[in-house]
Amino acid sequence: MTRLYPEIEPYDHGMLDVGDGHLVYWEVCGNPGGKPAVTLHGGPGTGCSTGLRRYFDPAKYRVVLFDQRGCGRSTPHAGQPEADLSANTTDHLIADMERLREHLGIEKWLLFGGSWGSVLALVYAERHPDRVSEMVLMGLATGRRSETDLLTRGLGGVFPEAWAKFRDGVPEEDRDGDLAAAYLKLLMDPDPAVHGKAAADWCAWEDAIIPTSPPYKSFESPEFRLAFARLVTHYWSQGSFLDEGVVLREAGKLAHIPAVLAEGSLDLGNLIGTPWELAHAWPGSELVVIDEVGHSTQDEPMREVLIGATDRFAS
Repeated sequence: MTRLYPEIEPYDHGMLDVGDGHLVYWEVCGNPGGKPAVTLHGGPGTGCSTGLRRYFDPAKYRVVLFDQRGCGRSTPHAGQPEADLSANTTDHLIADMERLREHLGIEKWLLFGGSWGSVLALVYAERHPDRVSEMVLMGLATGRRSETDLLTRGLGGVFPEAWAKFRDGVPEEDRDGDLAAAYLKLLMDPDPAVHGKAAADWCAWEDAIIPTSPPYKSFESPEFRLAFARLVTHYWSQGSFLDEGVVLREAGKLAHIPAVLAEGSLDLGNLIGTPWELAHAWPGSELVVIDEVGHSTQDEPMREVLIGATDRFAS
């Protein structure tokens, strides 16, 4: 059985001023002289967790974690009663990564990310391929509207009762349109009763569409729910702030970057073929489809693939 590496604490951390009034929390763990790697959390808006430190051999890696704008320990927090998301886009996050890399004096780093983190990793690597040594991605996504449309509307036939509750959480006149945009309007409403209910409804749907995993414990926090739902709907309603299909079109730029792409066979994102399209467009990437695993890193077979990849790339 493959176990996570032991729990470790950061040997360095700080708040990086990235402009626009934002401070991004970062930390570094493991061996100061080790191979640099950066973890990219999902959401957008989950923040980095201590568990992400444990997919790397601490004797061999210098592991960088950071909370993307608006979430985790970064400030200002999107879960505050009033939040301005205007300076929170994919371009901003990519620029933050570059600023952090330069701040830490890193020439190249391995990118490790899942779900939204895989989108961010792919965009960063396509724009800065010379700064990436390897990539380990899971829960694969590319930021296309077809992917987010699947998650907000396409899965309605798979989970009809949960989806009916989710759809009915927005005004009747908005139910046939972009549900992410409709929820965002409610989430940005200054009335706590309005934005609080919208956040709870959105997160209940997020739990419903990942039936292979237990309910996400962080959703128990009203502040977390609000920040998470605001950031997800902000990005999804804007097509992830990307030209449609650009990640797949430009995947050929990654041909020289070794990569392991790990995907659970029960991940419902597979329904539109994203993992296979990405692997086909990315010469030299290795797609590993893991039986009986969904959209989660918690299952033992998924951990085995991810830790096997970081162990292999450590040398």
